[in-house]
Amino acid sequence: MIAAAHQKLMDAMPNCFTLKQLDLIESAYYLAKEAHGKQFRNSGLPYILHPLAVSLIVVKEMRQRDAAVICAALLHDVVEDTEYTIEDIRERFGDDVAFLVGAVTKPNKKQVDNFQHILGSVKGDIRVLVLKLSDRLHNMRTLEGLRPQKQWKIASETQFFFAPLAGRLGLYKIKSELENLAFRFLNPGEYEDIARRLEEDKARTREATEAFMASASQTVEMEIGDAVRWDIRYRKPYSVWREMQELHCDFFHVPFKHYIRAVFDLTDIDREKFHQYSEQDVTMKIYATLARKYREQTGSFVNYMAQPKANGYRSVHVRLLNPVGGIEEFHIGSGNMREQSYFGCIVENQEQWLKRFTDVLNELSEDPETMMPGIRDSLYNEDIVAYTPDGKPVTLPKGATAIDFAYALHSNIGTHARYARINGMLASIRTRLKRGDCVQIFTDENSHPKEDWLDTAVSYKAKKMVKSYLKKLPKPPYRLCPYCHPMPGSEIIGFEDADGNIQIHSRNCPEAIRTASEKGNTIVVVNDFVADSKRLYPVTIDILGVDRYHLLRDIIDCIVETNHLSLNSLTTSTTDDIATCKISFAVHSSDELRSTVSGIAAIDGVEQVRIVE
Repeated sequence: MIAAAHQKLMDAMPNCFTLKQLDLIESAYYLAKEAHGKQFRNSGLPYILHPLAVSLIVVKEMRQRDAAVICAALLHDVVEDTEYTIEDIRERFGDDVAFLVGAVTKPNKKQVDNFQHILGSVKGDIRVLVLKLSDRLHNMRTLEGLRPQKQWKIASETQFFFAPLAGRLGLYKIKSELENLAFRFLNPGEYEDIARRLEEDKARTREATEAFMASASQTVEMEIGDAVRWDIRYRKPYSVWREMQELHCDFFHVPFKHYIRAVFDLTDIDREKFHQYSEQDVTMKIYATLARKYREQTGSFVNYMAQPKANGYRSVHVRLLNPVGGIEEFHIGSGNMREQSYFGCIVENQEQWLKRFTDVLNELSEDPETMMPGIRDSLYNEDIVAYTPDGKPVTLPKGATAIDFAYALHSNIGTHARYARINGMLASIRTRLKRGDCVQIFTDENSHPKEDWLDTAVSYKAKKMVKSYLKKLPKPPYRLCPYCHPMPGSEIIGFEDADGNIQIHSRNCPEAIRTASEKGNTIVVVNDFVADSKRLYPVTIDILGVDRYHLLRDIIDCIVETNHLSLNSLTTSTTDDIATCKISFAVHSSDELRSTVSGIAAIDGVEQVRIVE
């Protein structure tokens, strides 16, 4: 068994390797075989089969053409599980192999430290992540032999960290398999149920889908020849389950559980007829040919060639009405585009991928306290790309707001962001963005992050910067009752808890009266709760009066011009000459509120002013 696995690996070696490199790989194999000689996996199989399998994944599925990576794959568990040290590896195989083995060797059993070690070890070398993902993929494929508790632990790590990591590196096939393997062990009942329903759906729709695909194929062939390959791609259980969660629906209401894929290679296109066509041209030609024959669902066209996803995915998506009244989704693209989405960081410029990834790695690895939530916010599964007015793309998590966009541009822009223009339209800084939005952020030195930004921000960087700003603010010496909302200048009472914290209430607050009756010995006198120019207290008032010319203007002038306060909201209506207004604003103290209310009450036509509790 071991000999067969070893031979399979050597047969898979690319032709580009020299005899010296092949000898180095063989030496790594024999050292790993010796080191793991008496070790067995939980399945009962010899341990050496694991590094052999990981090495095969590195060669065939990760398409590595670097002998050092294959050597490291064979030796990746030697330091962690045997008597050999990193220095032994360095002495026999050199610094490069030693670095890679060290980078994938767990420092301890604490998972946050292991994640931090992985991310911190990249150091401009994406091979570290390729190795770790190959190791994790084989572990997930052979998870059956472990105890249920161990299965759940490893599957949880995979879903939380490794699958999103593969997605951020553009390794779609690896990401998809890891997600589904993790889902299978984390939620076996749901996995089996969805897998069964997908098979039923496949059997039910196959005939009509294949007929439509054949018709579409003939239509395109008449225009550009037989260079296009067609197939039907069925979604995996985890993809369907995730959409069920996002849409809050059952299986039957998840749309488009499969799609028709049209793939071509530019070299197969008739160069005499289409000699000036690029891959984008051919893609759009196929789309136009289909759209002429079949009715297109309005708004379904998505051009990922013009706006690629963060993982490098490029293609054109469109939904067309088939002859039997159903709607089918088509994905159109070249073989190169498909390869890039499957093997992004491997087949494309690695420096470009590392540049996209470096900021995330640095942020995640530098702060252990925010490491775990940071992973969730940064290594997200779905993304959008928005643009600055000069066309610079900004990649953000799905559901991101203008706040996230501002911080992605620069921390100072985020800190002082006041409002935005999205596609030229004025918008709140809290507005959620869509793929392709053009966003302009306007700043003001007097604008600063607010506590509720934490509920609005989605990206790790934005959340981290807002928390950092709020943490530096001086903490108020008191906690205010959330029911009566006391303010400086009003009649107040305080209660001190066991930790010395004081909560302030208005004296007529029912909660204060109840607390005083139960814990009268905790009552304290509060003398230093005074107005502060930096602290505002929201209030709302109701106004009733007889309508007249300029009545509303006089009310607003009293609040804004006379008392120098800012309005938050205003609603007004007039029925049979009786005007009612509800106005929300903020004051520094109860004295300021009383002055404002008195001023409004004195306005000609105002009958009643009431503070809304």
